Amino acid sequence: MRKTDCLLIAALALSVPLCARAADEAGKVIRIATDATDLVLTVGDNGRLYQSYLGPKLLDEADLGKLPWIRRGSGTPVPNQGWEVYSTSGNEDYFEPALGITHADGNPSTYLYYAGSRQEPVDGGTMTTVNLRDDKYPLDVTLYYVAYPKENVIKTWTDISHREKKPVRLSQYASAMLYFDEPEYYLTEFAGDWAREAQMTGQPLRFGKKVVDTKLGSRAAWFVSPLFEVGLDGPAREDTGRVLMGTLGWTGNFRFTFEVDNMGYLRVIPGINPYASVYELKSGDTFTTPEFIFTLSDRGTGQGSRDLHDWARRYSVKDGGADRLTLLNNWENTYFRFDQPLLASLMKDARSLGVDMFLLDDGWFGNKHPRNDDRAGLGDWEPNRVKLPGGIKALTDAARDAGVKFGLWIEPEMVSPRSELFEKHPDWAIRQPNRDTYYSRNQLVLDMSNPEVQDYVFGVIDGILTENPGVAYFKWDCNSPITNIYSPYLKDRQGNMYVDHVRGVYNVMERVSAKYPRVPMMLCSSGGARCDYEALKHFTEFWCSDNTDPLERVYIQWGFSHFFPAKAMASHVTSWNKSASIKFRTDVASMCRLGFDIGLQELDERELEFCRQAVANWKRLQPAIMDGTQYRLVSPYESNHAVVEYVDSDRRKGVVFAYNLAPRFRDPVRRVKLRGLDPAAGYRVAEINLMPGAKPSLAEHGATCSGDYLMKVGLDLLKADPATSTVVELTAL
Repeated sequence: MRKTDCLLIAALALSVPLCARAADEAGKVIRIATDATDLVLTVGDNGRLYQSYLGPKLLDEADLGKLPWIRRGSGTPVPNQGWEVYSTSGNEDYFEPALGITHADGNPSTYLYYAGSRQEPVDGGTMTTVNLRDDKYPLDVTLYYVAYPKENVIKTWTDISHREKKPVRLSQYASAMLYFDEPEYYLTEFAGDWAREAQMTGQPLRFGKKVVDTKLGSRAAWFVSPLFEVGLDGPAREDTGRVLMGTLGWTGNFRFTFEVDNMGYLRVIPGINPYASVYELKSGDTFTTPEFIFTLSDRGTGQGSRDLHDWARRYSVKDGGADRLTLLNNWENTYFRFDQPLLASLMKDARSLGVDMFLLDDGWFGNKHPRNDDRAGLGDWEPNRVKLPGGIKALTDAARDAGVKFGLWIEPEMVSPRSELFEKHPDWAIRQPNRDTYYSRNQLVLDMSNPEVQDYVFGVIDGILTENPGVAYFKWDCNSPITNIYSPYLKDRQGNMYVDHVRGVYNVMERVSAKYPRVPMMLCSSGGARCDYEALKHFTEFWCSDNTDPLERVYIQWGFSHFFPAKAMASHVTSWNKSASIKFRTDVASMCRLGFDIGLQELDERELEFCRQAVANWKRLQPAIMDGTQYRLVSPYESNHAVVEYVDSDRRKGVVFAYNLAPRFRDPVRRVKLRGLDPAAGYRVAEINLMPGAKPSLAEHGATCSGDYLMKVGLDLLKADPATSTVVELTAL
C-alpha cells in the first residue's frame, strides 16, 4: 500500500467520532485472570468500558460473553446498568468518580471511550494495557493490570496524559475502581497511633461512603496503615468466606473510599488522597498513579495473606529471596550517650550474642550543632568528632575486627532548625511564608519536590557508602509528618506538593538502589508509619512499631501479617515490659526478622545463654520462618492467646510459636490443630527456645507424630500462665 493511501485511511478514521469507533468494539471482552480470580471488562454498545465481573475464576470461557453487567442499548444514559471501569466526574454517573479533571477551557466533564488494548507477558504474569480516550479533548487514560496467576494477586495503576494547549487540573486521580454486588459488606481497618500500629477493627458498610485516609505527607501511615479487607459474605474470617484484601503502594497521603449506592452495590476506590492536591498537569506530561495491589480469596484472610506473602517475596520486596541479617542495635541501650570505645565493645557483644550485625542508631553526627538530643543536627551528616574521632571508618574497622557487619541509622529527608544545612539552605525546608513555624519532633521536612534537595539527599547516602564501603546496612528513618505545608520550590503550584514530594523521595530511593543494589535497608518511620510495597521495592524490611512490649507486639505483628510476610517485618528484643521474661520477649521477636536492642549487661548468664541459643535456632530455621507458608492458628482478637505456624516449601520443616497473653482465671484452653503439613509424613516434635536447665512442658516433646495427627488432633500448646510462650520445631523424618 502506498504511503498516500495509508494517510488517507488514517484521515478517514479520524473523521469518524471516537465514540462511534469505540462502539464498533461493542461486546469486546478483556479478561484479566489469575488461577483463582477473573476480572472481566467489556466494551458497551456506547463504546465505553465496563466491569462485567470480578470473582472466582470462570471455568468456561464461553461464559464471559453472557455476563449480565454489560451496558447495552442505544447509549442513552441509564443509571446502574453498568459499572464503568474508570468513572469520571461530570458524566451521568451519580456516585463517587475515579477521575476528576478541569480542562484548560474550564470544562469539568470527562467522557472516556475505549481506544484499544493489548496483553503481554511480564515477570511472573501477564500485563493488560487498556487505552481510553475522551471524545472531545486530547486526553488519554491508560489502565494497567498485572495478573500473577500462581499467587492470585492483581496489581493495577493508571496513566493520565493530555495535549491540551494549557495545563489541566486533576482533582481526583484514583489508581483503580472495583465493584461488588453482594448482600452485605464488612470492612476491616488497620488503624491506631504511634506504638499502636495496625490495630484491627471491623464494621459493616451501609449506604453512603466510608473514607479511610491520611493527610500527614511524609510520616503518612502514622494513624492508619494503607491496608484494608472487605468481607463479601460476612465479616472477614481467617479460614472461610470471601474477602477482598487490598493495599496501596504509596509512601504518602492515601485514600480508600468505600461507597454503597442506592441499589446496594459497592464501589472501592483506592488511590492518592487528593486533599490539598489539585494537581496541575502540563501538556505532554503523564501523571502515573500508585499501584493498587489486591487479592480476592474465597478461603478467608489466611489464604489471601499467603498469596500476598508469596507475591511479595517474589516481586515486591528488596532481596525477597535472600536471607535476613540478625542484629544488635544500640538505641535503647545507650540512646545518644556513646563514644567510639563503647561502640567497639558493643560490637563484641553482638559477636558474643551470635548475631550478624551491629547497628548504630541516632546521635553519631553533627559538629557545629552536635546531635546529643533530638533538637539539633539533622542534615549535618558528618561524624561527630568528639564521639567518633576516627569517623565511620573506625567503626567499620572495629566491626570487622569483632567479626560482625556494621549498619548505620540515617534520617536523610529531615532537617533540624539548629543545623548547618538549615543555616545555608532555609529554602530547602517545607515552611509557610508569613506564618509562625511549628514543629513535630523539633524538626522540619526537606522539600523533596526540589531536584536540588533530591541530589543532596542522594549525595548524603552516596557519600557515606563511597567513603565507607564497610557500611553494610541502613536504617532509614522518617520521624516527622509534613508540617507548615508549603513548598518554596513549587511556588504557584502548591497543589502538586504532596505528590511531587513523594515522587522526589522515590527518585532518591531508586538512585540508591541502582548504585548500591546489595545494601539491605530497613524502612522506618517513628515505628510503622511507612509500610507500603512501593517503598519495599528498595527496602528489605520495615520497622513495625517503636512499641516492643511483647504483649503489644503480638497484636501489631498479627495485624501486619495479613499483608506482609515475616521476612519484611523487623522485630527486636528490648527492655520494654521487663516484667515479661527474656524468653517471652525473644519468642515474640522470633516470629519476624529477629534483632536485639538491649544492653547485654542487663542479662544474667542464664538469660544470655538462652538468647544465644534462640539466635542460633532462628538462623537454623530461617528458611521456614522467613520463606515458609504462614498459618495464623489462634487469634489474640478472639482469645487470650495467639498461635502462628510456619511450614517450609517442601513441608519438611515447621515452626510453631504459641503465646499466652493474659489468660483469665480458669480460662479454657484447647489443643491447637496445625496446618499445612504432609499428612502422610512423620514429624519429630521438639520444644525449643528453652531456658537453660528448663525441661520441656510439651507432652509430645521428642515424639514422632504424623502430619495427619498433628492437623486433626493437634498439640496442647496453650497454658493459663500470662506472658509465657512455647516454640515447637517439627522435622519430617
